[in-house]
Amino acid sequence: MIPLVAEGLPLVPMAIAGALVLLVALGIVFYNQLVALDVRTDNAWSDIDVQLKRRHDLIPNVVEAVRGSMAYEKGTLEAVVRARAEAMNARGPQAAAAAENGLTGALKSLFALAESYPELKANEQFHHLQTQLAGLEDSIQAARRYFNATVRELNTTVRMFPWNLLTGWGGFKAREFFDIGDAAERAVPSVKLG
Repeated sequence: MIPLVAEGLPLVPMAIAGALVLLVALGIVFYNQLVALDVRTDNAWSDIDVQLKRRHDLIPNVVEAVRGSMAYEKGTLEAVVRARAEAMNARGPQAAAAAENGLTGALKSLFALAESYPELKANEQFHHLQTQLAGLEDSIQAARRYFNATVRELNTTVRMFPWNLLTGWGGFKAREFFDIGDAAERAVPSVKLG
């Protein structure tokens, strides 16, 4: 026969106390994992923000390099400046993505027009700025991929059991992805032969 009392304490309350200690320990572990994911996601967004700021800081130099050579393209230059201002004021991944897509479109128009100006194509400073912008675009894409991976991991964890029991209590919530909003950029290019 198994004794129901061990050293003066009943086994049932000890088992309940042990289960409560285990639940609290698991709750702490799960909460700390959510905190780590949340901080990693914040850090990933900060990396994107740094790259976007570098891009925004470079654009006035591009506009100045182009201004003298493209005197007749004032509307295009104004569109780039306006798109830059909108991108700098955007808050949150979705708003930033939309504004950055607008800025990218304005820059593409500017560079397409620059092809029509031989003196601008020969300008070493303009070529250097184009190269810097292309490098920044690659850095932004890498930062975007990392951010979206951390958001995916956080969003999945926030919705999974048992973490979802702690999300509301801890103030954790799903985040927005930093997506390409331009359908033209998402489309597969068509190739016509012959």
